[in-house]
Amino acid sequence: MGDQIARGEEFMKKAEKKLSGWGLFGSKYDDAADLFDKAANCFKLAKSWDRAGAVYVKLASCHLKLDSKHEAAGAYANAAHCYKKTNIREAISCLEQAVHMFLDIGRLNMSARYYKEIAELYEQEQNLGQAITYYEKAADLFQSEDVTTTANQCKQKIAEFSAKLEKYQRAIEIFEEIAQHSIKNNLLKYGVRGHLLNAGICQLCRGDVVAINNALERYQELDPTFSGTRECKLLVDLEAAIDEEDVAKFTGCLKEYDSMTKLDEWRTTLLLRVKEALKAKELEEDDLT
Repeated sequence: MGDQIARGEEFMKKAEKKLSGWGLFGSKYDDAADLFDKAANCFKLAKSWDRAGAVYVKLASCHLKLDSKHEAAGAYANAAHCYKKTNIREAISCLEQAVHMFLDIGRLNMSARYYKEIAELYEQEQNLGQAITYYEKAADLFQSEDVTTTANQCKQKIAEFSAKLEKYQRAIEIFEEIAQHSIKNNLLKYGVRGHLLNAGICQLCRGDVVAINNALERYQELDPTFSGTRECKLLVDLEAAIDEEDVAKFTGCLKEYDSMTKLDEWRTTLLLRVKEALKAKELEEDDLT
């Protein structure tokens, strides 16, 4: 490992010497780029991630001097992947640089991919607001490139995080939109019941019984098979429990469904919010009697 660091430092010295010297028609930047690339690889092998990231940034500068934006963007992406292990802020900054360059040269698919990566880093940091912003940018670009499945994955993240931030109406609209697009696609239509369940859970969080009933009618019109699913039955039963202000019934419905199909963390979090609101309402009414 020490040997690799020493080799990396040697390549760095040679690269810096090339840059400070005289070269014909940008050849010094070509030569320096090759040496920086070798130095970065040595630092990666030594798991010296910060140093590798910093060298990739220098490599990107050389490629920019040579007016090679594609290679510069790739170097910034490599820098980000090193920084991801030690410095999330630097990783995001480098990915932003990569995205701007890929956008400049019309590589929308690559830009979308790195926007999604930035969103994932913000998600990792629990910064849901920024994660939503970058998943939106990624979804727009994936959609424009007809990469529908990945665009939908990004939109699903936006909807889930919006719901976590109690922006239920926005989450509902996105889940319903994904369901509408998926119903027309033979590969995606089997996921429709899950999207409608998610939208329905967000409706429950809003606590408007009339809106929930209207939504259930719409969902059954959108997908005629939905009424026969366990997801639809769960939403109908939970709506009835809310209408009757019956916490025990609400809990029983969830246990029955969960025994057959495990509720994930996101659905569990939201349904617990609904249950707590129902409990609070029940206690309030007990206090009044």
